Amino acid sequence: MPKKTGSARVAAPRRFAGCARGALLLGLAAAACTGADEAPRRPNVLFVIVDDLRPTLGCYGDPVAVTPNIDAIAAEGMLFGRAYCQQAVCGPSRASVLTGCRPDTTGVKDLNTDFRDALPDVVTLPQLFKQAGYSTRAFGKVHHGGGRLDDLPSWSAPPWWPEGWRHYHTERGRAIADDLVRRIAAAGRVEQPRGLAAEAPDVSDDVLVDGMIANEAIRVLGELEQPFFLAVGFKKPHMPFVAPRRYWELIPEDAIRLAPGRSLPEGAPPCADSRSGEARSYVDVPDEGPIDDETALRMIRGYYACVSHVDAMVGRLVAALKAKGVWDDTIVVIWGDHGFHLGELGLFGKHTNYEEATRAPLIVRAPGVTFAGRRSDRLVELVDLYPTLAELAGLDLPEHLEGTSLVPLFTDPDRAWKQGAYSLFPRPVPGSGSLAGKRAVGRSVRTDRYRFTAWRLQGEIHATELYDYEAYPTTPVNLAHDPEYAEVARRMRRILDEGWSAWRPPAPGAGG
Repeated sequence: MPKKTGSARVAAPRRFAGCARGALLLGLAAAACTGADEAPRRPNVLFVIVDDLRPTLGCYGDPVAVTPNIDAIAAEGMLFGRAYCQQAVCGPSRASVLTGCRPDTTGVKDLNTDFRDALPDVVTLPQLFKQAGYSTRAFGKVHHGGGRLDDLPSWSAPPWWPEGWRHYHTERGRAIADDLVRRIAAAGRVEQPRGLAAEAPDVSDDVLVDGMIANEAIRVLGELEQPFFLAVGFKKPHMPFVAPRRYWELIPEDAIRLAPGRSLPEGAPPCADSRSGEARSYVDVPDEGPIDDETALRMIRGYYACVSHVDAMVGRLVAALKAKGVWDDTIVVIWGDHGFHLGELGLFGKHTNYEEATRAPLIVRAPGVTFAGRRSDRLVELVDLYPTLAELAGLDLPEHLEGTSLVPLFTDPDRAWKQGAYSLFPRPVPGSGSLAGKRAVGRSVRTDRYRFTAWRLQGEIHATELYDYEAYPTTPVNLAHDPEYAEVARRMRRILDEGWSAWRPPAPGAGG
């Protein structure tokens, strides 16, 4: 386990040795070769986090998605086809990326814990850049939550969040939401009111929260001196699925299909089931039982509309960078904090260890380093982002990091890499038995072909899952107790038990 105290050693940013290695070959590096006394420009960073974004993007081959701006960034950079989060919920995933540590180290496995409770002196990713002389700014949902959870030490100015924004913008949507607020207040309860699961208001981008976030980020960008680390966290496609009507019109109703395999995997333990709890908290989604086709199709279409809306906001950011004349000096990273079930396995939402919840898009565009339109399908993890960006900027890596820089994959996308991607999810045991309500933790590892999950309760294994995605690609079956898979199950459990540190990728030049 890494040290929990002590600041990272931050050297002056290394000169980009354009003749040295692909890790630091930003196009800016050419200046470093023109003279020993001439300091090269340091790369800016645009760090875009998209809430609840699964790989529903054109550049990932999704036939429904309308995402020309993100697709254009992928066409200039590197797309990772198999990137996995460390826990499929906002707060823990973001804490993992921003600290470079996994949930067991950050202590963040819910939406309320501050990673600085466990790691008071940890240097976050933006904080590392700040210590190196960067202006670091945050707009929208970057860390999870307000107050302490915004982590002021990471930023050159307090993170910005729009005041007075609303979820709903149709007359019906506002009326339902306002009525819920009144009823919750009258009952003396403290909870988040949730109205319609989706709506398509006829409003401009600027009225919605992500339009506000993009506008303020662009305004401040115009004032920033280089180098800068600009983190922009978009709220959608998080529920409710609210996007301006014109983005819904980009997604024809007849293009939307219900997901195959609309039930939990055969043989899956009850603790693996999220029960679509988040989606069912909205007034137009049934509290229990199957979600009807009409509601499911509307939610799926709304999700795609929200993705198109966010894509347009990304396009605004790119245009602002180009107008400022810094596009060729800027690393761009686009990532989703986790995936999202859109009816697969009968679920809507995140909160599982399954493929749909843990796999997320990850795109890195670094001028002079990433080759245009490249893709790697090696297993990577979101916790790898911290060391990757630090290496690209020539910053010394802190000792506490639990991820691996992805830079070697930029030049050799198919090189030998990680054997597994690790995630976890805690959940109370359902039912009415003696164990009901006690927290089980499902620890999961995804390899090229298989996923193995062990649910532990009070130190003992409560249930196991094994899935073969080659044999059962769309309707997974739990094979953990199938005699024909006994050896696979033993091997996968060993990979899980040995943990991420035993399965790091080989060093460059060490074979593969």
